[in-house]
Amino acid sequence: MAGVRITVDGVQHAHEVEPRLLLVQYLRERLGKAGTVIGCDTGNCGSCTVHLDGQSVKACAVLAVQADGAEVTTIEGLARGAKQHPVRKAFAECHALQCGFCTPGMIMQAIDLLAENPDPDERAVRDGVEGNLCRCTGYQNIVSAVLQAARQPAPEGTDTGAGADDPQPSTVTEPEIGKARRRKEDARLIAGRTRWTDNITLPGLLHMAVVRSPHAHAKMTQIDRTAATQLPGVFGVFTAADLGAERIGLPCAWPITPEMKAPQRPPLALETVHFAGEGVAIVVAEDAATARDAAAAVVVDYELLPPVLDMPEALAEGATLVHPNLATNRSAEWGFDSGRAGTGESADAMIRAAEMDPGSVVLRRRFRQQRLIPAFLEPRSVVVDPTGEQITIWASTQVPHLVKTMAALVCGIGEHRLRVIAPDVGGGFGGKIGLVPEEVLSVLVAVRLGRPVKWTETRSESMQAAHHGRDQIQDVTLAAKRDGTVAALKVEVLADMGAYLGLMAPGVPLLGALMYNSIYRFPAYQFSCSTVLTTKTPVDYYRGAGRPEASFAIERMMDELAEQLGRDPLELREQNWISHDEFPFGTVAGLSYDSGNYEAATDRAMELFDYAGLRREQDERRRMSDAVQLGIGISTYADMCGFAPSRMLGALAYGAGGWEHASIRMLATGKVEVVTGTSPHGQGIVTTFSQLVADVLGVPFSDISILHGDTQVAPKGMDTYGSRSLVIGGSAVMYAAQKVVLKARRFASYLLEVAESDLEFREGRFWVQGTHRGMAIQEVAFATFAAHNLPPGVEPSLDSDATFDPVNFSFPHGTHLAAVEVDTETGQTSVRSYVAVDDVGVVVNPLVVEGQVHGGLAQGIGQALYEQAVHDGSGTLVSGTLGDYTMPAAGDLPNFVTDRTITPATTNPIGAKGAGEIGAVGSTPAIVNGIVDALRHLGVHEVEMPCTPERVWRALHTASAAVAQEAGEVAEAAPATAQLPSWEVAR
Repeated sequence: MAGVRITVDGVQHAHEVEPRLLLVQYLRERLGKAGTVIGCDTGNCGSCTVHLDGQSVKACAVLAVQADGAEVTTIEGLARGAKQHPVRKAFAECHALQCGFCTPGMIMQAIDLLAENPDPDERAVRDGVEGNLCRCTGYQNIVSAVLQAARQPAPEGTDTGAGADDPQPSTVTEPEIGKARRRKEDARLIAGRTRWTDNITLPGLLHMAVVRSPHAHAKMTQIDRTAATQLPGVFGVFTAADLGAERIGLPCAWPITPEMKAPQRPPLALETVHFAGEGVAIVVAEDAATARDAAAAVVVDYELLPPVLDMPEALAEGATLVHPNLATNRSAEWGFDSGRAGTGESADAMIRAAEMDPGSVVLRRRFRQQRLIPAFLEPRSVVVDPTGEQITIWASTQVPHLVKTMAALVCGIGEHRLRVIAPDVGGGFGGKIGLVPEEVLSVLVAVRLGRPVKWTETRSESMQAAHHGRDQIQDVTLAAKRDGTVAALKVEVLADMGAYLGLMAPGVPLLGALMYNSIYRFPAYQFSCSTVLTTKTPVDYYRGAGRPEASFAIERMMDELAEQLGRDPLELREQNWISHDEFPFGTVAGLSYDSGNYEAATDRAMELFDYAGLRREQDERRRMSDAVQLGIGISTYADMCGFAPSRMLGALAYGAGGWEHASIRMLATGKVEVVTGTSPHGQGIVTTFSQLVADVLGVPFSDISILHGDTQVAPKGMDTYGSRSLVIGGSAVMYAAQKVVLKARRFASYLLEVAESDLEFREGRFWVQGTHRGMAIQEVAFATFAAHNLPPGVEPSLDSDATFDPVNFSFPHGTHLAAVEVDTETGQTSVRSYVAVDDVGVVVNPLVVEGQVHGGLAQGIGQALYEQAVHDGSGTLVSGTLGDYTMPAAGDLPNFVTDRTITPATTNPIGAKGAGEIGAVGSTPAIVNGIVDALRHLGVHEVEMPCTPERVWRALHTASAAVAQEAGEVAEAAPATAQLPSWEVAR
């Protein structure tokens, strides 16, 4: 032990600490500074940034003993003076956060940046915060906030933190829908006053760690717990057999065919491990550090088995079987044919006819959707308290209601005895959907020991064992007339499921199957998919889930068709898309698009982008043989949002409905509580739902509270994923509010002694028509509470519930244009400009919509240029840290130019279409199309994602060698050991 004296936020502290204790652990565990969070354990994310003697440091990269004698300022330390700090103020005003997990560290880094450079330009800000990652925002609003703070005077004191960032009080003089309201959520998030699951501590709390397999495929021959159990503070080492969990299987809610092969996934491996990172045992100890030490001391002997990593090889005869009892690695086959379904012609027949027709063309391409990692910045965490009348589960999850139901079924506990709370959740992107093994294990061991138990994963655990996304091989065939009219589309997909079937994983390709035709009038369409089991981490829902894959394939094919026919790619798209006067439109995939205007979105995008001017610049660069070539990337996409229609989900064999529930409670004082089954993690629904209710009830925005994420407070709900929060959850809220007005009308008519038909309701008041007599809805609420003078036989309550289950999805669309510069000497790609014009229907809060679009764009661009889960030949994940799994940082992205066109949805009362995933749907093909467009004249027709500098460079050299060989010159293709540019050597 070593003694330290550290002044933290103006208070001196003295403690004895272990020499290995990190500063971030000291701040959180010894001093309770929970606003400083742990997003990684390698100094890569920057979420734990604090000031050490006035300079920003990552507190996970500094030992507590190194801070001995120093002064530390945390995010809480900004709230000591009398003035609001300009950086915090700017973050609130510029909507520079969403989930808020990275925000305290980002603010601390920004303050240090401005101390060194009080007048930075945009490039300096992007470079200055590049060491701090944000997965939600796309950085643009963060940069704007820092630039705005630089223009404000330095504070005399620091932030009071008490209401300084609260949204301004409101009246009811103007509509809330359409207003760019600052988010209510942001005040506490930017102050670090958060309640992440890992911040929760309870009396008698024990900590759990998981012993994980380092091998992708192996038999366990022995588990030696001796050394682990002898460590002081260890309560036990448990296997599945010890916990009675041998027969437990985690649920898969989407059996896409009756014949689907579904291996049972135990919470801990039984005899064989099936992916690197699978849990084989758990350790429970008095503190997290001891639990991790004990987990490392458990010795497991393995007999290695061949890994199964390649999908075609997994399906080949004689392949090693991931689960021998299934007798195959093919989990399921699913298909759709418009000829058989009656939604169009036979694609096979039309393709055969096109192959025989000189006036037609048939293109065949293979695309690889690489495996991605959701990489939410808040690691997963769960706390289980079995000591009350109920078992309470706090979890970093998108789906508290689903966790409650599934945990009850899996663990054999009455659902009425479970309460699940999703407190603040630091990002999800689909990665926190489902019941995960560690949640089940925490419940089992907490009940067994009769004490609260916490598990929080490390970043490396998160990357390795939390589910992955995408991972498909797409074989696409497109037939068209030589005049450009598309005729038929055929898509064959291999989808890697990993070692087990995730909650929604088998159905993800089906969501894409409905959208490959996108905005185009295909007369014929065929889709087939094989889901494949491998010895990799299971996949599941990831932002967009199937639709980004579909959008990528069709938008790449439209560019390929344009090149084949010598046509402008935008002109070719317009020739084939559904025109605005054709809505509602029944698609060849069997859906009904209710509204849209692709022409308007494209016209606006071209105006903002200067399409013609950039084409002229492109021609000039080609003529000059410029080393840096310009490409123009195009994506005109449609998305399917509002994962909800229960009948349609049932027709696709999904195991649950998609409805959403809400309640409105009118309080005696006239304030309003809204209870929603939607459970947000950065979507801004506290603000947008308040705006909806304010408009329906005519009460001030600031008088409305939104309650969510607790199955005891909000007992009914289907939670948050699939761009359903506003479209489905908001619609339920609106209907519940309308019911409140109907109830209040009856009471008001009685109190005012007039017929209900004589009342008019506007701006929160019931008016007797033709008079100045009336009463506010708040007055009705108090009279109802007092119940002194109500209609006989009527219960004294205005409270109302509503459940909304739409008859159809919603279909946002947009046009995305990217100017991409590619250095032909190094392969380096940069996005010079990006324009996104989207139609998300009616916009409740443009500030929130813009933020959601920015975040989606960043993740879509991340897939195109940077991100990939990479396994070595033994099946080990080698991109298992935030240093190895490359995500876009602030310096990697441009300022996005965004705008909107509006065609209201007809499938919900708001008229909204969903915005959370569209950026990821539209941006990936735009970027890759731009890269290929820049290099096509040099013989490059495809670059596999992610389009890293190395891959671009190799594609150029391969194309150059092919051209030379065609010309009869003696040229050798660049060998694997060819001289690479300096960036590759450095890497």
